[in-house]
Amino acid sequence: MRNPLSLLCLLLLVLGGCSQSDVQRYKDLENSIQSMVEDKSQSEIRVNTLTNFAWEKAYSFTPYTTQGNIEEKLGVNFKDPSNLEMRDDIYLLVFVNGDKVVQYAEIDRQKTDFSFGEKGQLTPEDDVISIERH
Repeated sequence: MRNPLSLLCLLLLVLGGCSQSDVQRYKDLENSIQSMVEDKSQSEIRVNTLTNFAWEKAYSFTPYTTQGNIEEKLGVNFKDPSNLEMRDDIYLLVFVNGDKVVQYAEIDRQKTDFSFGEKGQLTPEDDVISIERH
């Protein structure tokens, strides 16, 4: 008979490893936003027109945001794969559907700031990001 404690540990490792396995970096969105920023005639981005998956809210995180602040704002566990806490070159955009993070994007600052308004989050119905170039 196998050791029940070993089986439990293995099960926890497998389940823990799967908790973010379906969270993917959305590189197509990153490329689309970069193209829009490079096009000087663009002053805003409508995020919902660029996504192809279900999401209820998207949260933006500015450079140097800590892991704790990200999880507090999201209200769910999410290990920041970009290490935003140590970076000043990107914004992190995290998409949530239900109680689960479903996608994230690293948005290159490119001498640009992005405004999400005072709400601090986006929804599919209210999805405008303003581009502020330097």
